[in-house]
Amino acid sequence: MAMIGIDLGTTNSLACIYRNGRAELIPNELGEYKTSSVVSLMEDGTILVGAAAKERLISHPETTAASFKVWMGTERSISLGTRSFKPEELSSLVLKQILQDVQRYLGEPVEEAIISVPAYFNDNQRCATKLAAQLAGLTVKRLINEPSAAALYHRHSTGGGDSRMMVIDFGGGTLDVSIVECFENIIEITAIAGNNRLGGNDIDHAIVTCFCEQNGLSMEELDSSARSVLYRQAEEVKIALSQPRNAPEATIVLRQGEDKYSLTLTNSLLRQLCEPVFRKVREVITRAMKDREHADKIDDVILVGGSARLTVFGDYLEELFGRRPEVCSNPDETVALGVGLCAGIKERAEELEDIVMTDVCPFSLGVATYNDNRDKNPHMAFLIQRSSMLPASHQDNFYTLSDNQQRLRFEIYQGEGYYASENLKLGELEVRVPPAPAGRQYATVTFTYDIDGILHVSARSSGGDYRDRLILNPRLQPGGMALQQAYERISQIRLAAQGTQEDQMLLETALRIHAQTIGECREQAAELIQYFERCRADGDPIRLGKARREMKKRLAVLEIYLYADPLSEEFRFDDDE
Repeated sequence: MAMIGIDLGTTNSLACIYRNGRAELIPNELGEYKTSSVVSLMEDGTILVGAAAKERLISHPETTAASFKVWMGTERSISLGTRSFKPEELSSLVLKQILQDVQRYLGEPVEEAIISVPAYFNDNQRCATKLAAQLAGLTVKRLINEPSAAALYHRHSTGGGDSRMMVIDFGGGTLDVSIVECFENIIEITAIAGNNRLGGNDIDHAIVTCFCEQNGLSMEELDSSARSVLYRQAEEVKIALSQPRNAPEATIVLRQGEDKYSLTLTNSLLRQLCEPVFRKVREVITRAMKDREHADKIDDVILVGGSARLTVFGDYLEELFGRRPEVCSNPDETVALGVGLCAGIKERAEELEDIVMTDVCPFSLGVATYNDNRDKNPHMAFLIQRSSMLPASHQDNFYTLSDNQQRLRFEIYQGEGYYASENLKLGELEVRVPPAPAGRQYATVTFTYDIDGILHVSARSSGGDYRDRLILNPRLQPGGMALQQAYERISQIRLAAQGTQEDQMLLETALRIHAQTIGECREQAAELIQYFERCRADGDPIRLGKARREMKKRLAVLEIYLYADPLSEEFRFDDDE
């Protein structure tokens, strides 16, 4: 029975195992480490997850969903055709696909997983992640903050000396900043800050908005397929502008019937479009540095996450810090490799037993309290401040407000707002006190928050009454009706059969090109679809293998035509290609 680490990302998800003395990424059925965090409902009711599903964002946008991680922990409902899913249910389908791929690759069942989450995920968001794992059939006792996992792997793989580094994890939908102290074999996270709604997707949105403005188009009037085409190209052009040999420019093309629209993007224009996003990045960096004394004395700035590769992002941070930050090799794999190391540590791998890693509390924890009887809007009394090292424990006394008051009720919150109502309520606890004049009786409240993110709250009154409880989100309670119903819904869903992913991806790519084009290109896509479907139905493995090779070759030619600059005279579509 194996234990694995999973990086459940907004854009892509990866799995990792620690064995033979190293963290090893686990490939999916396509032989790739990254599985697109995209889910699509097929016509026969089965679910596609990954690259093939991503192709359907354009050809079947009404039954396909992506970037649902940003809604984790909310009550948002996401429609796939006539069916509705919660964000954690869609995430569970991604995890279910990963689990299937992992068990196929390892040839053994998976006992437990450690999953990474954005450091700034609150209790509801962390609960939703654990719920997604439960629905997928995974046992998850530990969540680890993404930048903490990245720091662990970076330190372990480079073996650097003592240092203080800032880890900036800039992904598709979230931003996390951590300040990390490294001393000998100790890796101590000393401060974190983040924005759970800021990432590369915001840059894509800025590019698409610019495209529409430049071409006199209204985003609201575009159909969902056209919007998906633009967002896909926005992602591709920003990557193209940040390749090792930077392209001076890259073009987005949209065909609407006989009309063709385009936008040529340069790094200079991209930098302008990114300025609002980068200002928010700076706010998060500033918050992390202010939470820890001497945090301004940073030795290294380390970039991880898919958006870390952007040239304009590196340029901005170089201006901010006065030196170029270091981009991890394969920055979109670093977190997964770090989670794999965590799995090794949890399994007590001999070569990792000397590593000591600490983490911090991402949000402040406290109770609602009143100044006096006239106070109608309770404010926060913080017992554990954010960025406190875990495990953390603190206690305080709270007194009665009224004469002959016989109970003290404590509402427990997570967050930074002054007023309790501005924060996330986690639960409540009540103790009895003897009748007495106001201010004479009290209760001692103790908060203990452990490394696994579990909060234990106890209260002992001056009269001797004692109550304690683990603050567990009710959605995770065993036997809960909502949990059981969600489990039954997900267990009835069938994933696409193993061994079909590559064929399905080729077919979906052809369908996507068919949906995007007209005329001769569309006719060629239709011919490919019919040809490939005949080969699949025929069942001859040799013929199907040749068909796959032919599909890849011809689809590559059609892709070139699809995204060619319509104003360029250099490109000519040729039937012989």
